[in-house]
Amino acid sequence: MRLVSFEIDGRRNYGIVREDRVHEATSAFRASYPDLRSALTERNAAEIEVEPKGRDLADVILLSPIPNPDKIICVGLNYANHIKETGREKPKYPSIFTRYPSSVLGSGVPLLKPACSDEFDYEGELAVIIGKAGRNIRASQAKDYILGYSCFNDGTIRDFQRHTTQFWSGKSFDDTGSMGPWIVTADQLPNPENEHLRTILNGREVQTTPIADLAFSIGEIIEYVSTVTRLLPGDVIATGTPGGVGRFRMPPLYMFEGDRIDVEITGIGMLSNPIAAAN
Repeated sequence: MRLVSFEIDGRRNYGIVREDRVHEATSAFRASYPDLRSALTERNAAEIEVEPKGRDLADVILLSPIPNPDKIICVGLNYANHIKETGREKPKYPSIFTRYPSSVLGSGVPLLKPACSDEFDYEGELAVIIGKAGRNIRASQAKDYILGYSCFNDGTIRDFQRHTTQFWSGKSFDDTGSMGPWIVTADQLPNPENEHLRTILNGREVQTTPIADLAFSIGEIIEYVSTVTRLLPGDVIATGTPGGVGRFRMPPLYMFEGDRIDVEITGIGMLSNPIAAAN
């Protein structure tokens, strides 16, 4: 099952993608569950009631599949080749930071390069979406708490990231990251570690890696994070980016107005965004 949130005719809705058509949640179902997060909090994804007649996917504006998560947890330094290019050692524990929901858009809409920086970088990642609340989850039980998976672009303003040892300022500019195009439910992707991630900038492959190369596994990340905070349905965990980011290329490679950035993961699809200038 592929779950989406979208905008059409000036209103927001959510639903299921079948082939290339979006079947939106019925008005009766939305009366009880106005957004996908609320539906997932109280119902299983398979229980979402949708209209039998679908709309063309091209007719809707895709939002981040979970536009209003309680939290977005991001993992830094989580592929060996990225750790190597930064000149650091593998962390003893997952390197965790957060993003704000206002910084994450859907597929097909422009990411906004801020006027204050010319160091707008890409980071293709696998996102894990939580489907069941839990605390102190063992790594071996983590899959029981996963709703599904999506593509994620942890768009980063590098010079702001380097202002302090904290990543927040470089990671939370409004409209600089994206997730999508949808959530593929875990029953359709039982072994995401078997998939492959690519990031493509203007048609040029700039990142490529098997998901199996994660330094900390999905289960280990969920165990660590859930030790600190209770995970809730709709929470997003971005699991880290591989080597090849723009900052560590010679010369550095950043994104500017008119560019296009794609994150593709086999078994999920492609998250694609043009780059525009922020007002």
